Amino acid sequence: MVSRKDHKGAFTLIELLVVIAIIAVLMSILMPALSAVKKQAKGVQCVNNVKNLSLAWFMYKDDNDTKLVRGETGTAQNPNWIADRITSFSPDAMEQEKEGIRQGLLFPYVGKSVESYRCPADMRTLSADLPTFRTYSITGGMYGVAKAGAWEIVPHTTYSTIKTPAKKVVFLAEADPRGMNMGSWVMHPRSRGWVDPFAIWHTKNRSTLGFADGHGEMHRWQSADLAKWCTALWEAPGTFQFYRTPASEEEWSDFQWMVERYPYRRLQ
Repeated sequence: MVSRKDHKGAFTLIELLVVIAIIAVLMSILMPALSAVKKQAKGVQCVNNVKNLSLAWFMYKDDNDTKLVRGETGTAQNPNWIADRITSFSPDAMEQEKEGIRQGLLFPYVGKSVESYRCPADMRTLSADLPTFRTYSITGGMYGVAKAGAWEIVPHTTYSTIKTPAKKVVFLAEADPRGMNMGSWVMHPRSRGWVDPFAIWHTKNRSTLGFADGHGEMHRWQSADLAKWCTALWEAPGTFQFYRTPASEEEWSDFQWMVERYPYRRLQ
């Protein structure tokens, strides 16, 4: 038999339902806030990554008579800032890519951690068929392209030729649709067109950039069409194409902003 005292101390069904309803309301309030905090933390980590890479790039030139590290993907026999170790899309392709990072010339300066090379918000699939571990690329004008060719520019090969380094982009988050980011990130300043996409993984319009003085920042793009082009890879697989001509006043503004920060010695 339940005592009178025990009966009075128990919750009624209505009271339990009220408590459950209160908990549900609190969860509905807290979950979006927790999600926002998680996204913000990923953004902070991404900026810290490009800071680490930019400082490593900066220290490398100090140890090499102001010569810049080669910004193209290298090979195991001739590594540049990273070595392209992918020989085939095999089950160990992801580990091959990580090994290429370890063999790169900047790895000793980054604290010997491959995690500095990947944004935690990178939305590309980690798979053997499409290895996509590394998030960041070096811009073509920072010794990322050859001195001649179709790139429209003569790149910097030494730090001493870079004017206003605090305004020149070295690293950025890239979204190469071929999987692992290949080569270096390029655009066409003379013919006025985008070539490679950059990654927009922090809100709908922000990308991470690292500069030649060693600082990193998050930049907000104005054009929704530009953001859509950059995110088409995972929103509509198989539809992405390289090259794009700015199509609106906002996108031309974005393009001009980037041209002013895209490094090169001169136009060809």
